[in-house]
Amino acid sequence: MKRTRQVSHSKHHRKLHMDMSEFSFRRADRKDAKAVFELTKSSINGLAAASYSPAQIRNWMGDRTPEFYEKLIENGRMTVCLRGGAVVAFVDSEPGEVTRLFVLPEVAGFGLGRRLLEIGVAEARAGHTGAIRLEATLNAEGFYKKFGFRTVGRGHFSHGLGGDLIEIIHMEL
Repeated sequence: MKRTRQVSHSKHHRKLHMDMSEFSFRRADRKDAKAVFELTKSSINGLAAASYSPAQIRNWMGDRTPEFYEKLIENGRMTVCLRGGAVVAFVDSEPGEVTRLFVLPEVAGFGLGRRLLEIGVAEARAGHTGAIRLEATLNAEGFYKKFGFRTVGRGHFSHGLGGDLIEIIHMEL
């Protein structure tokens, strides 16, 4: 028990001393696909588990593979965030919509989400007039509201594996 507290304190101590200078941002390239795939799974497991059932978490990725993310990266609109050369967060957009924003649980709370959202919104505005849309997870609605998005509806998504649908929140800026 004592050792667990020390490890926990040590992680907490390190987390308090992380700052944005430890992170860099760049356009994703094909070699990032596996890291983006793994990051997405880790983010879902670590950050969405309190808002969704274990079955929903288990089926969330559907039949996605790293190749799915290679195709997204080829569109040229994905930005990755690096820490020590490793991908720790990313955002993907298309005209009029921020389509994906994921961070690893261990780097959540340092402003990466805010910075990536700014990048994603700017990318979504390129060549688009009108509202910027996104589909938020239940656990992320408050995050997006802090940055001006408003809830415009609710919905569900599924990746075709059956089981419980995953509730989402439609939002606009």
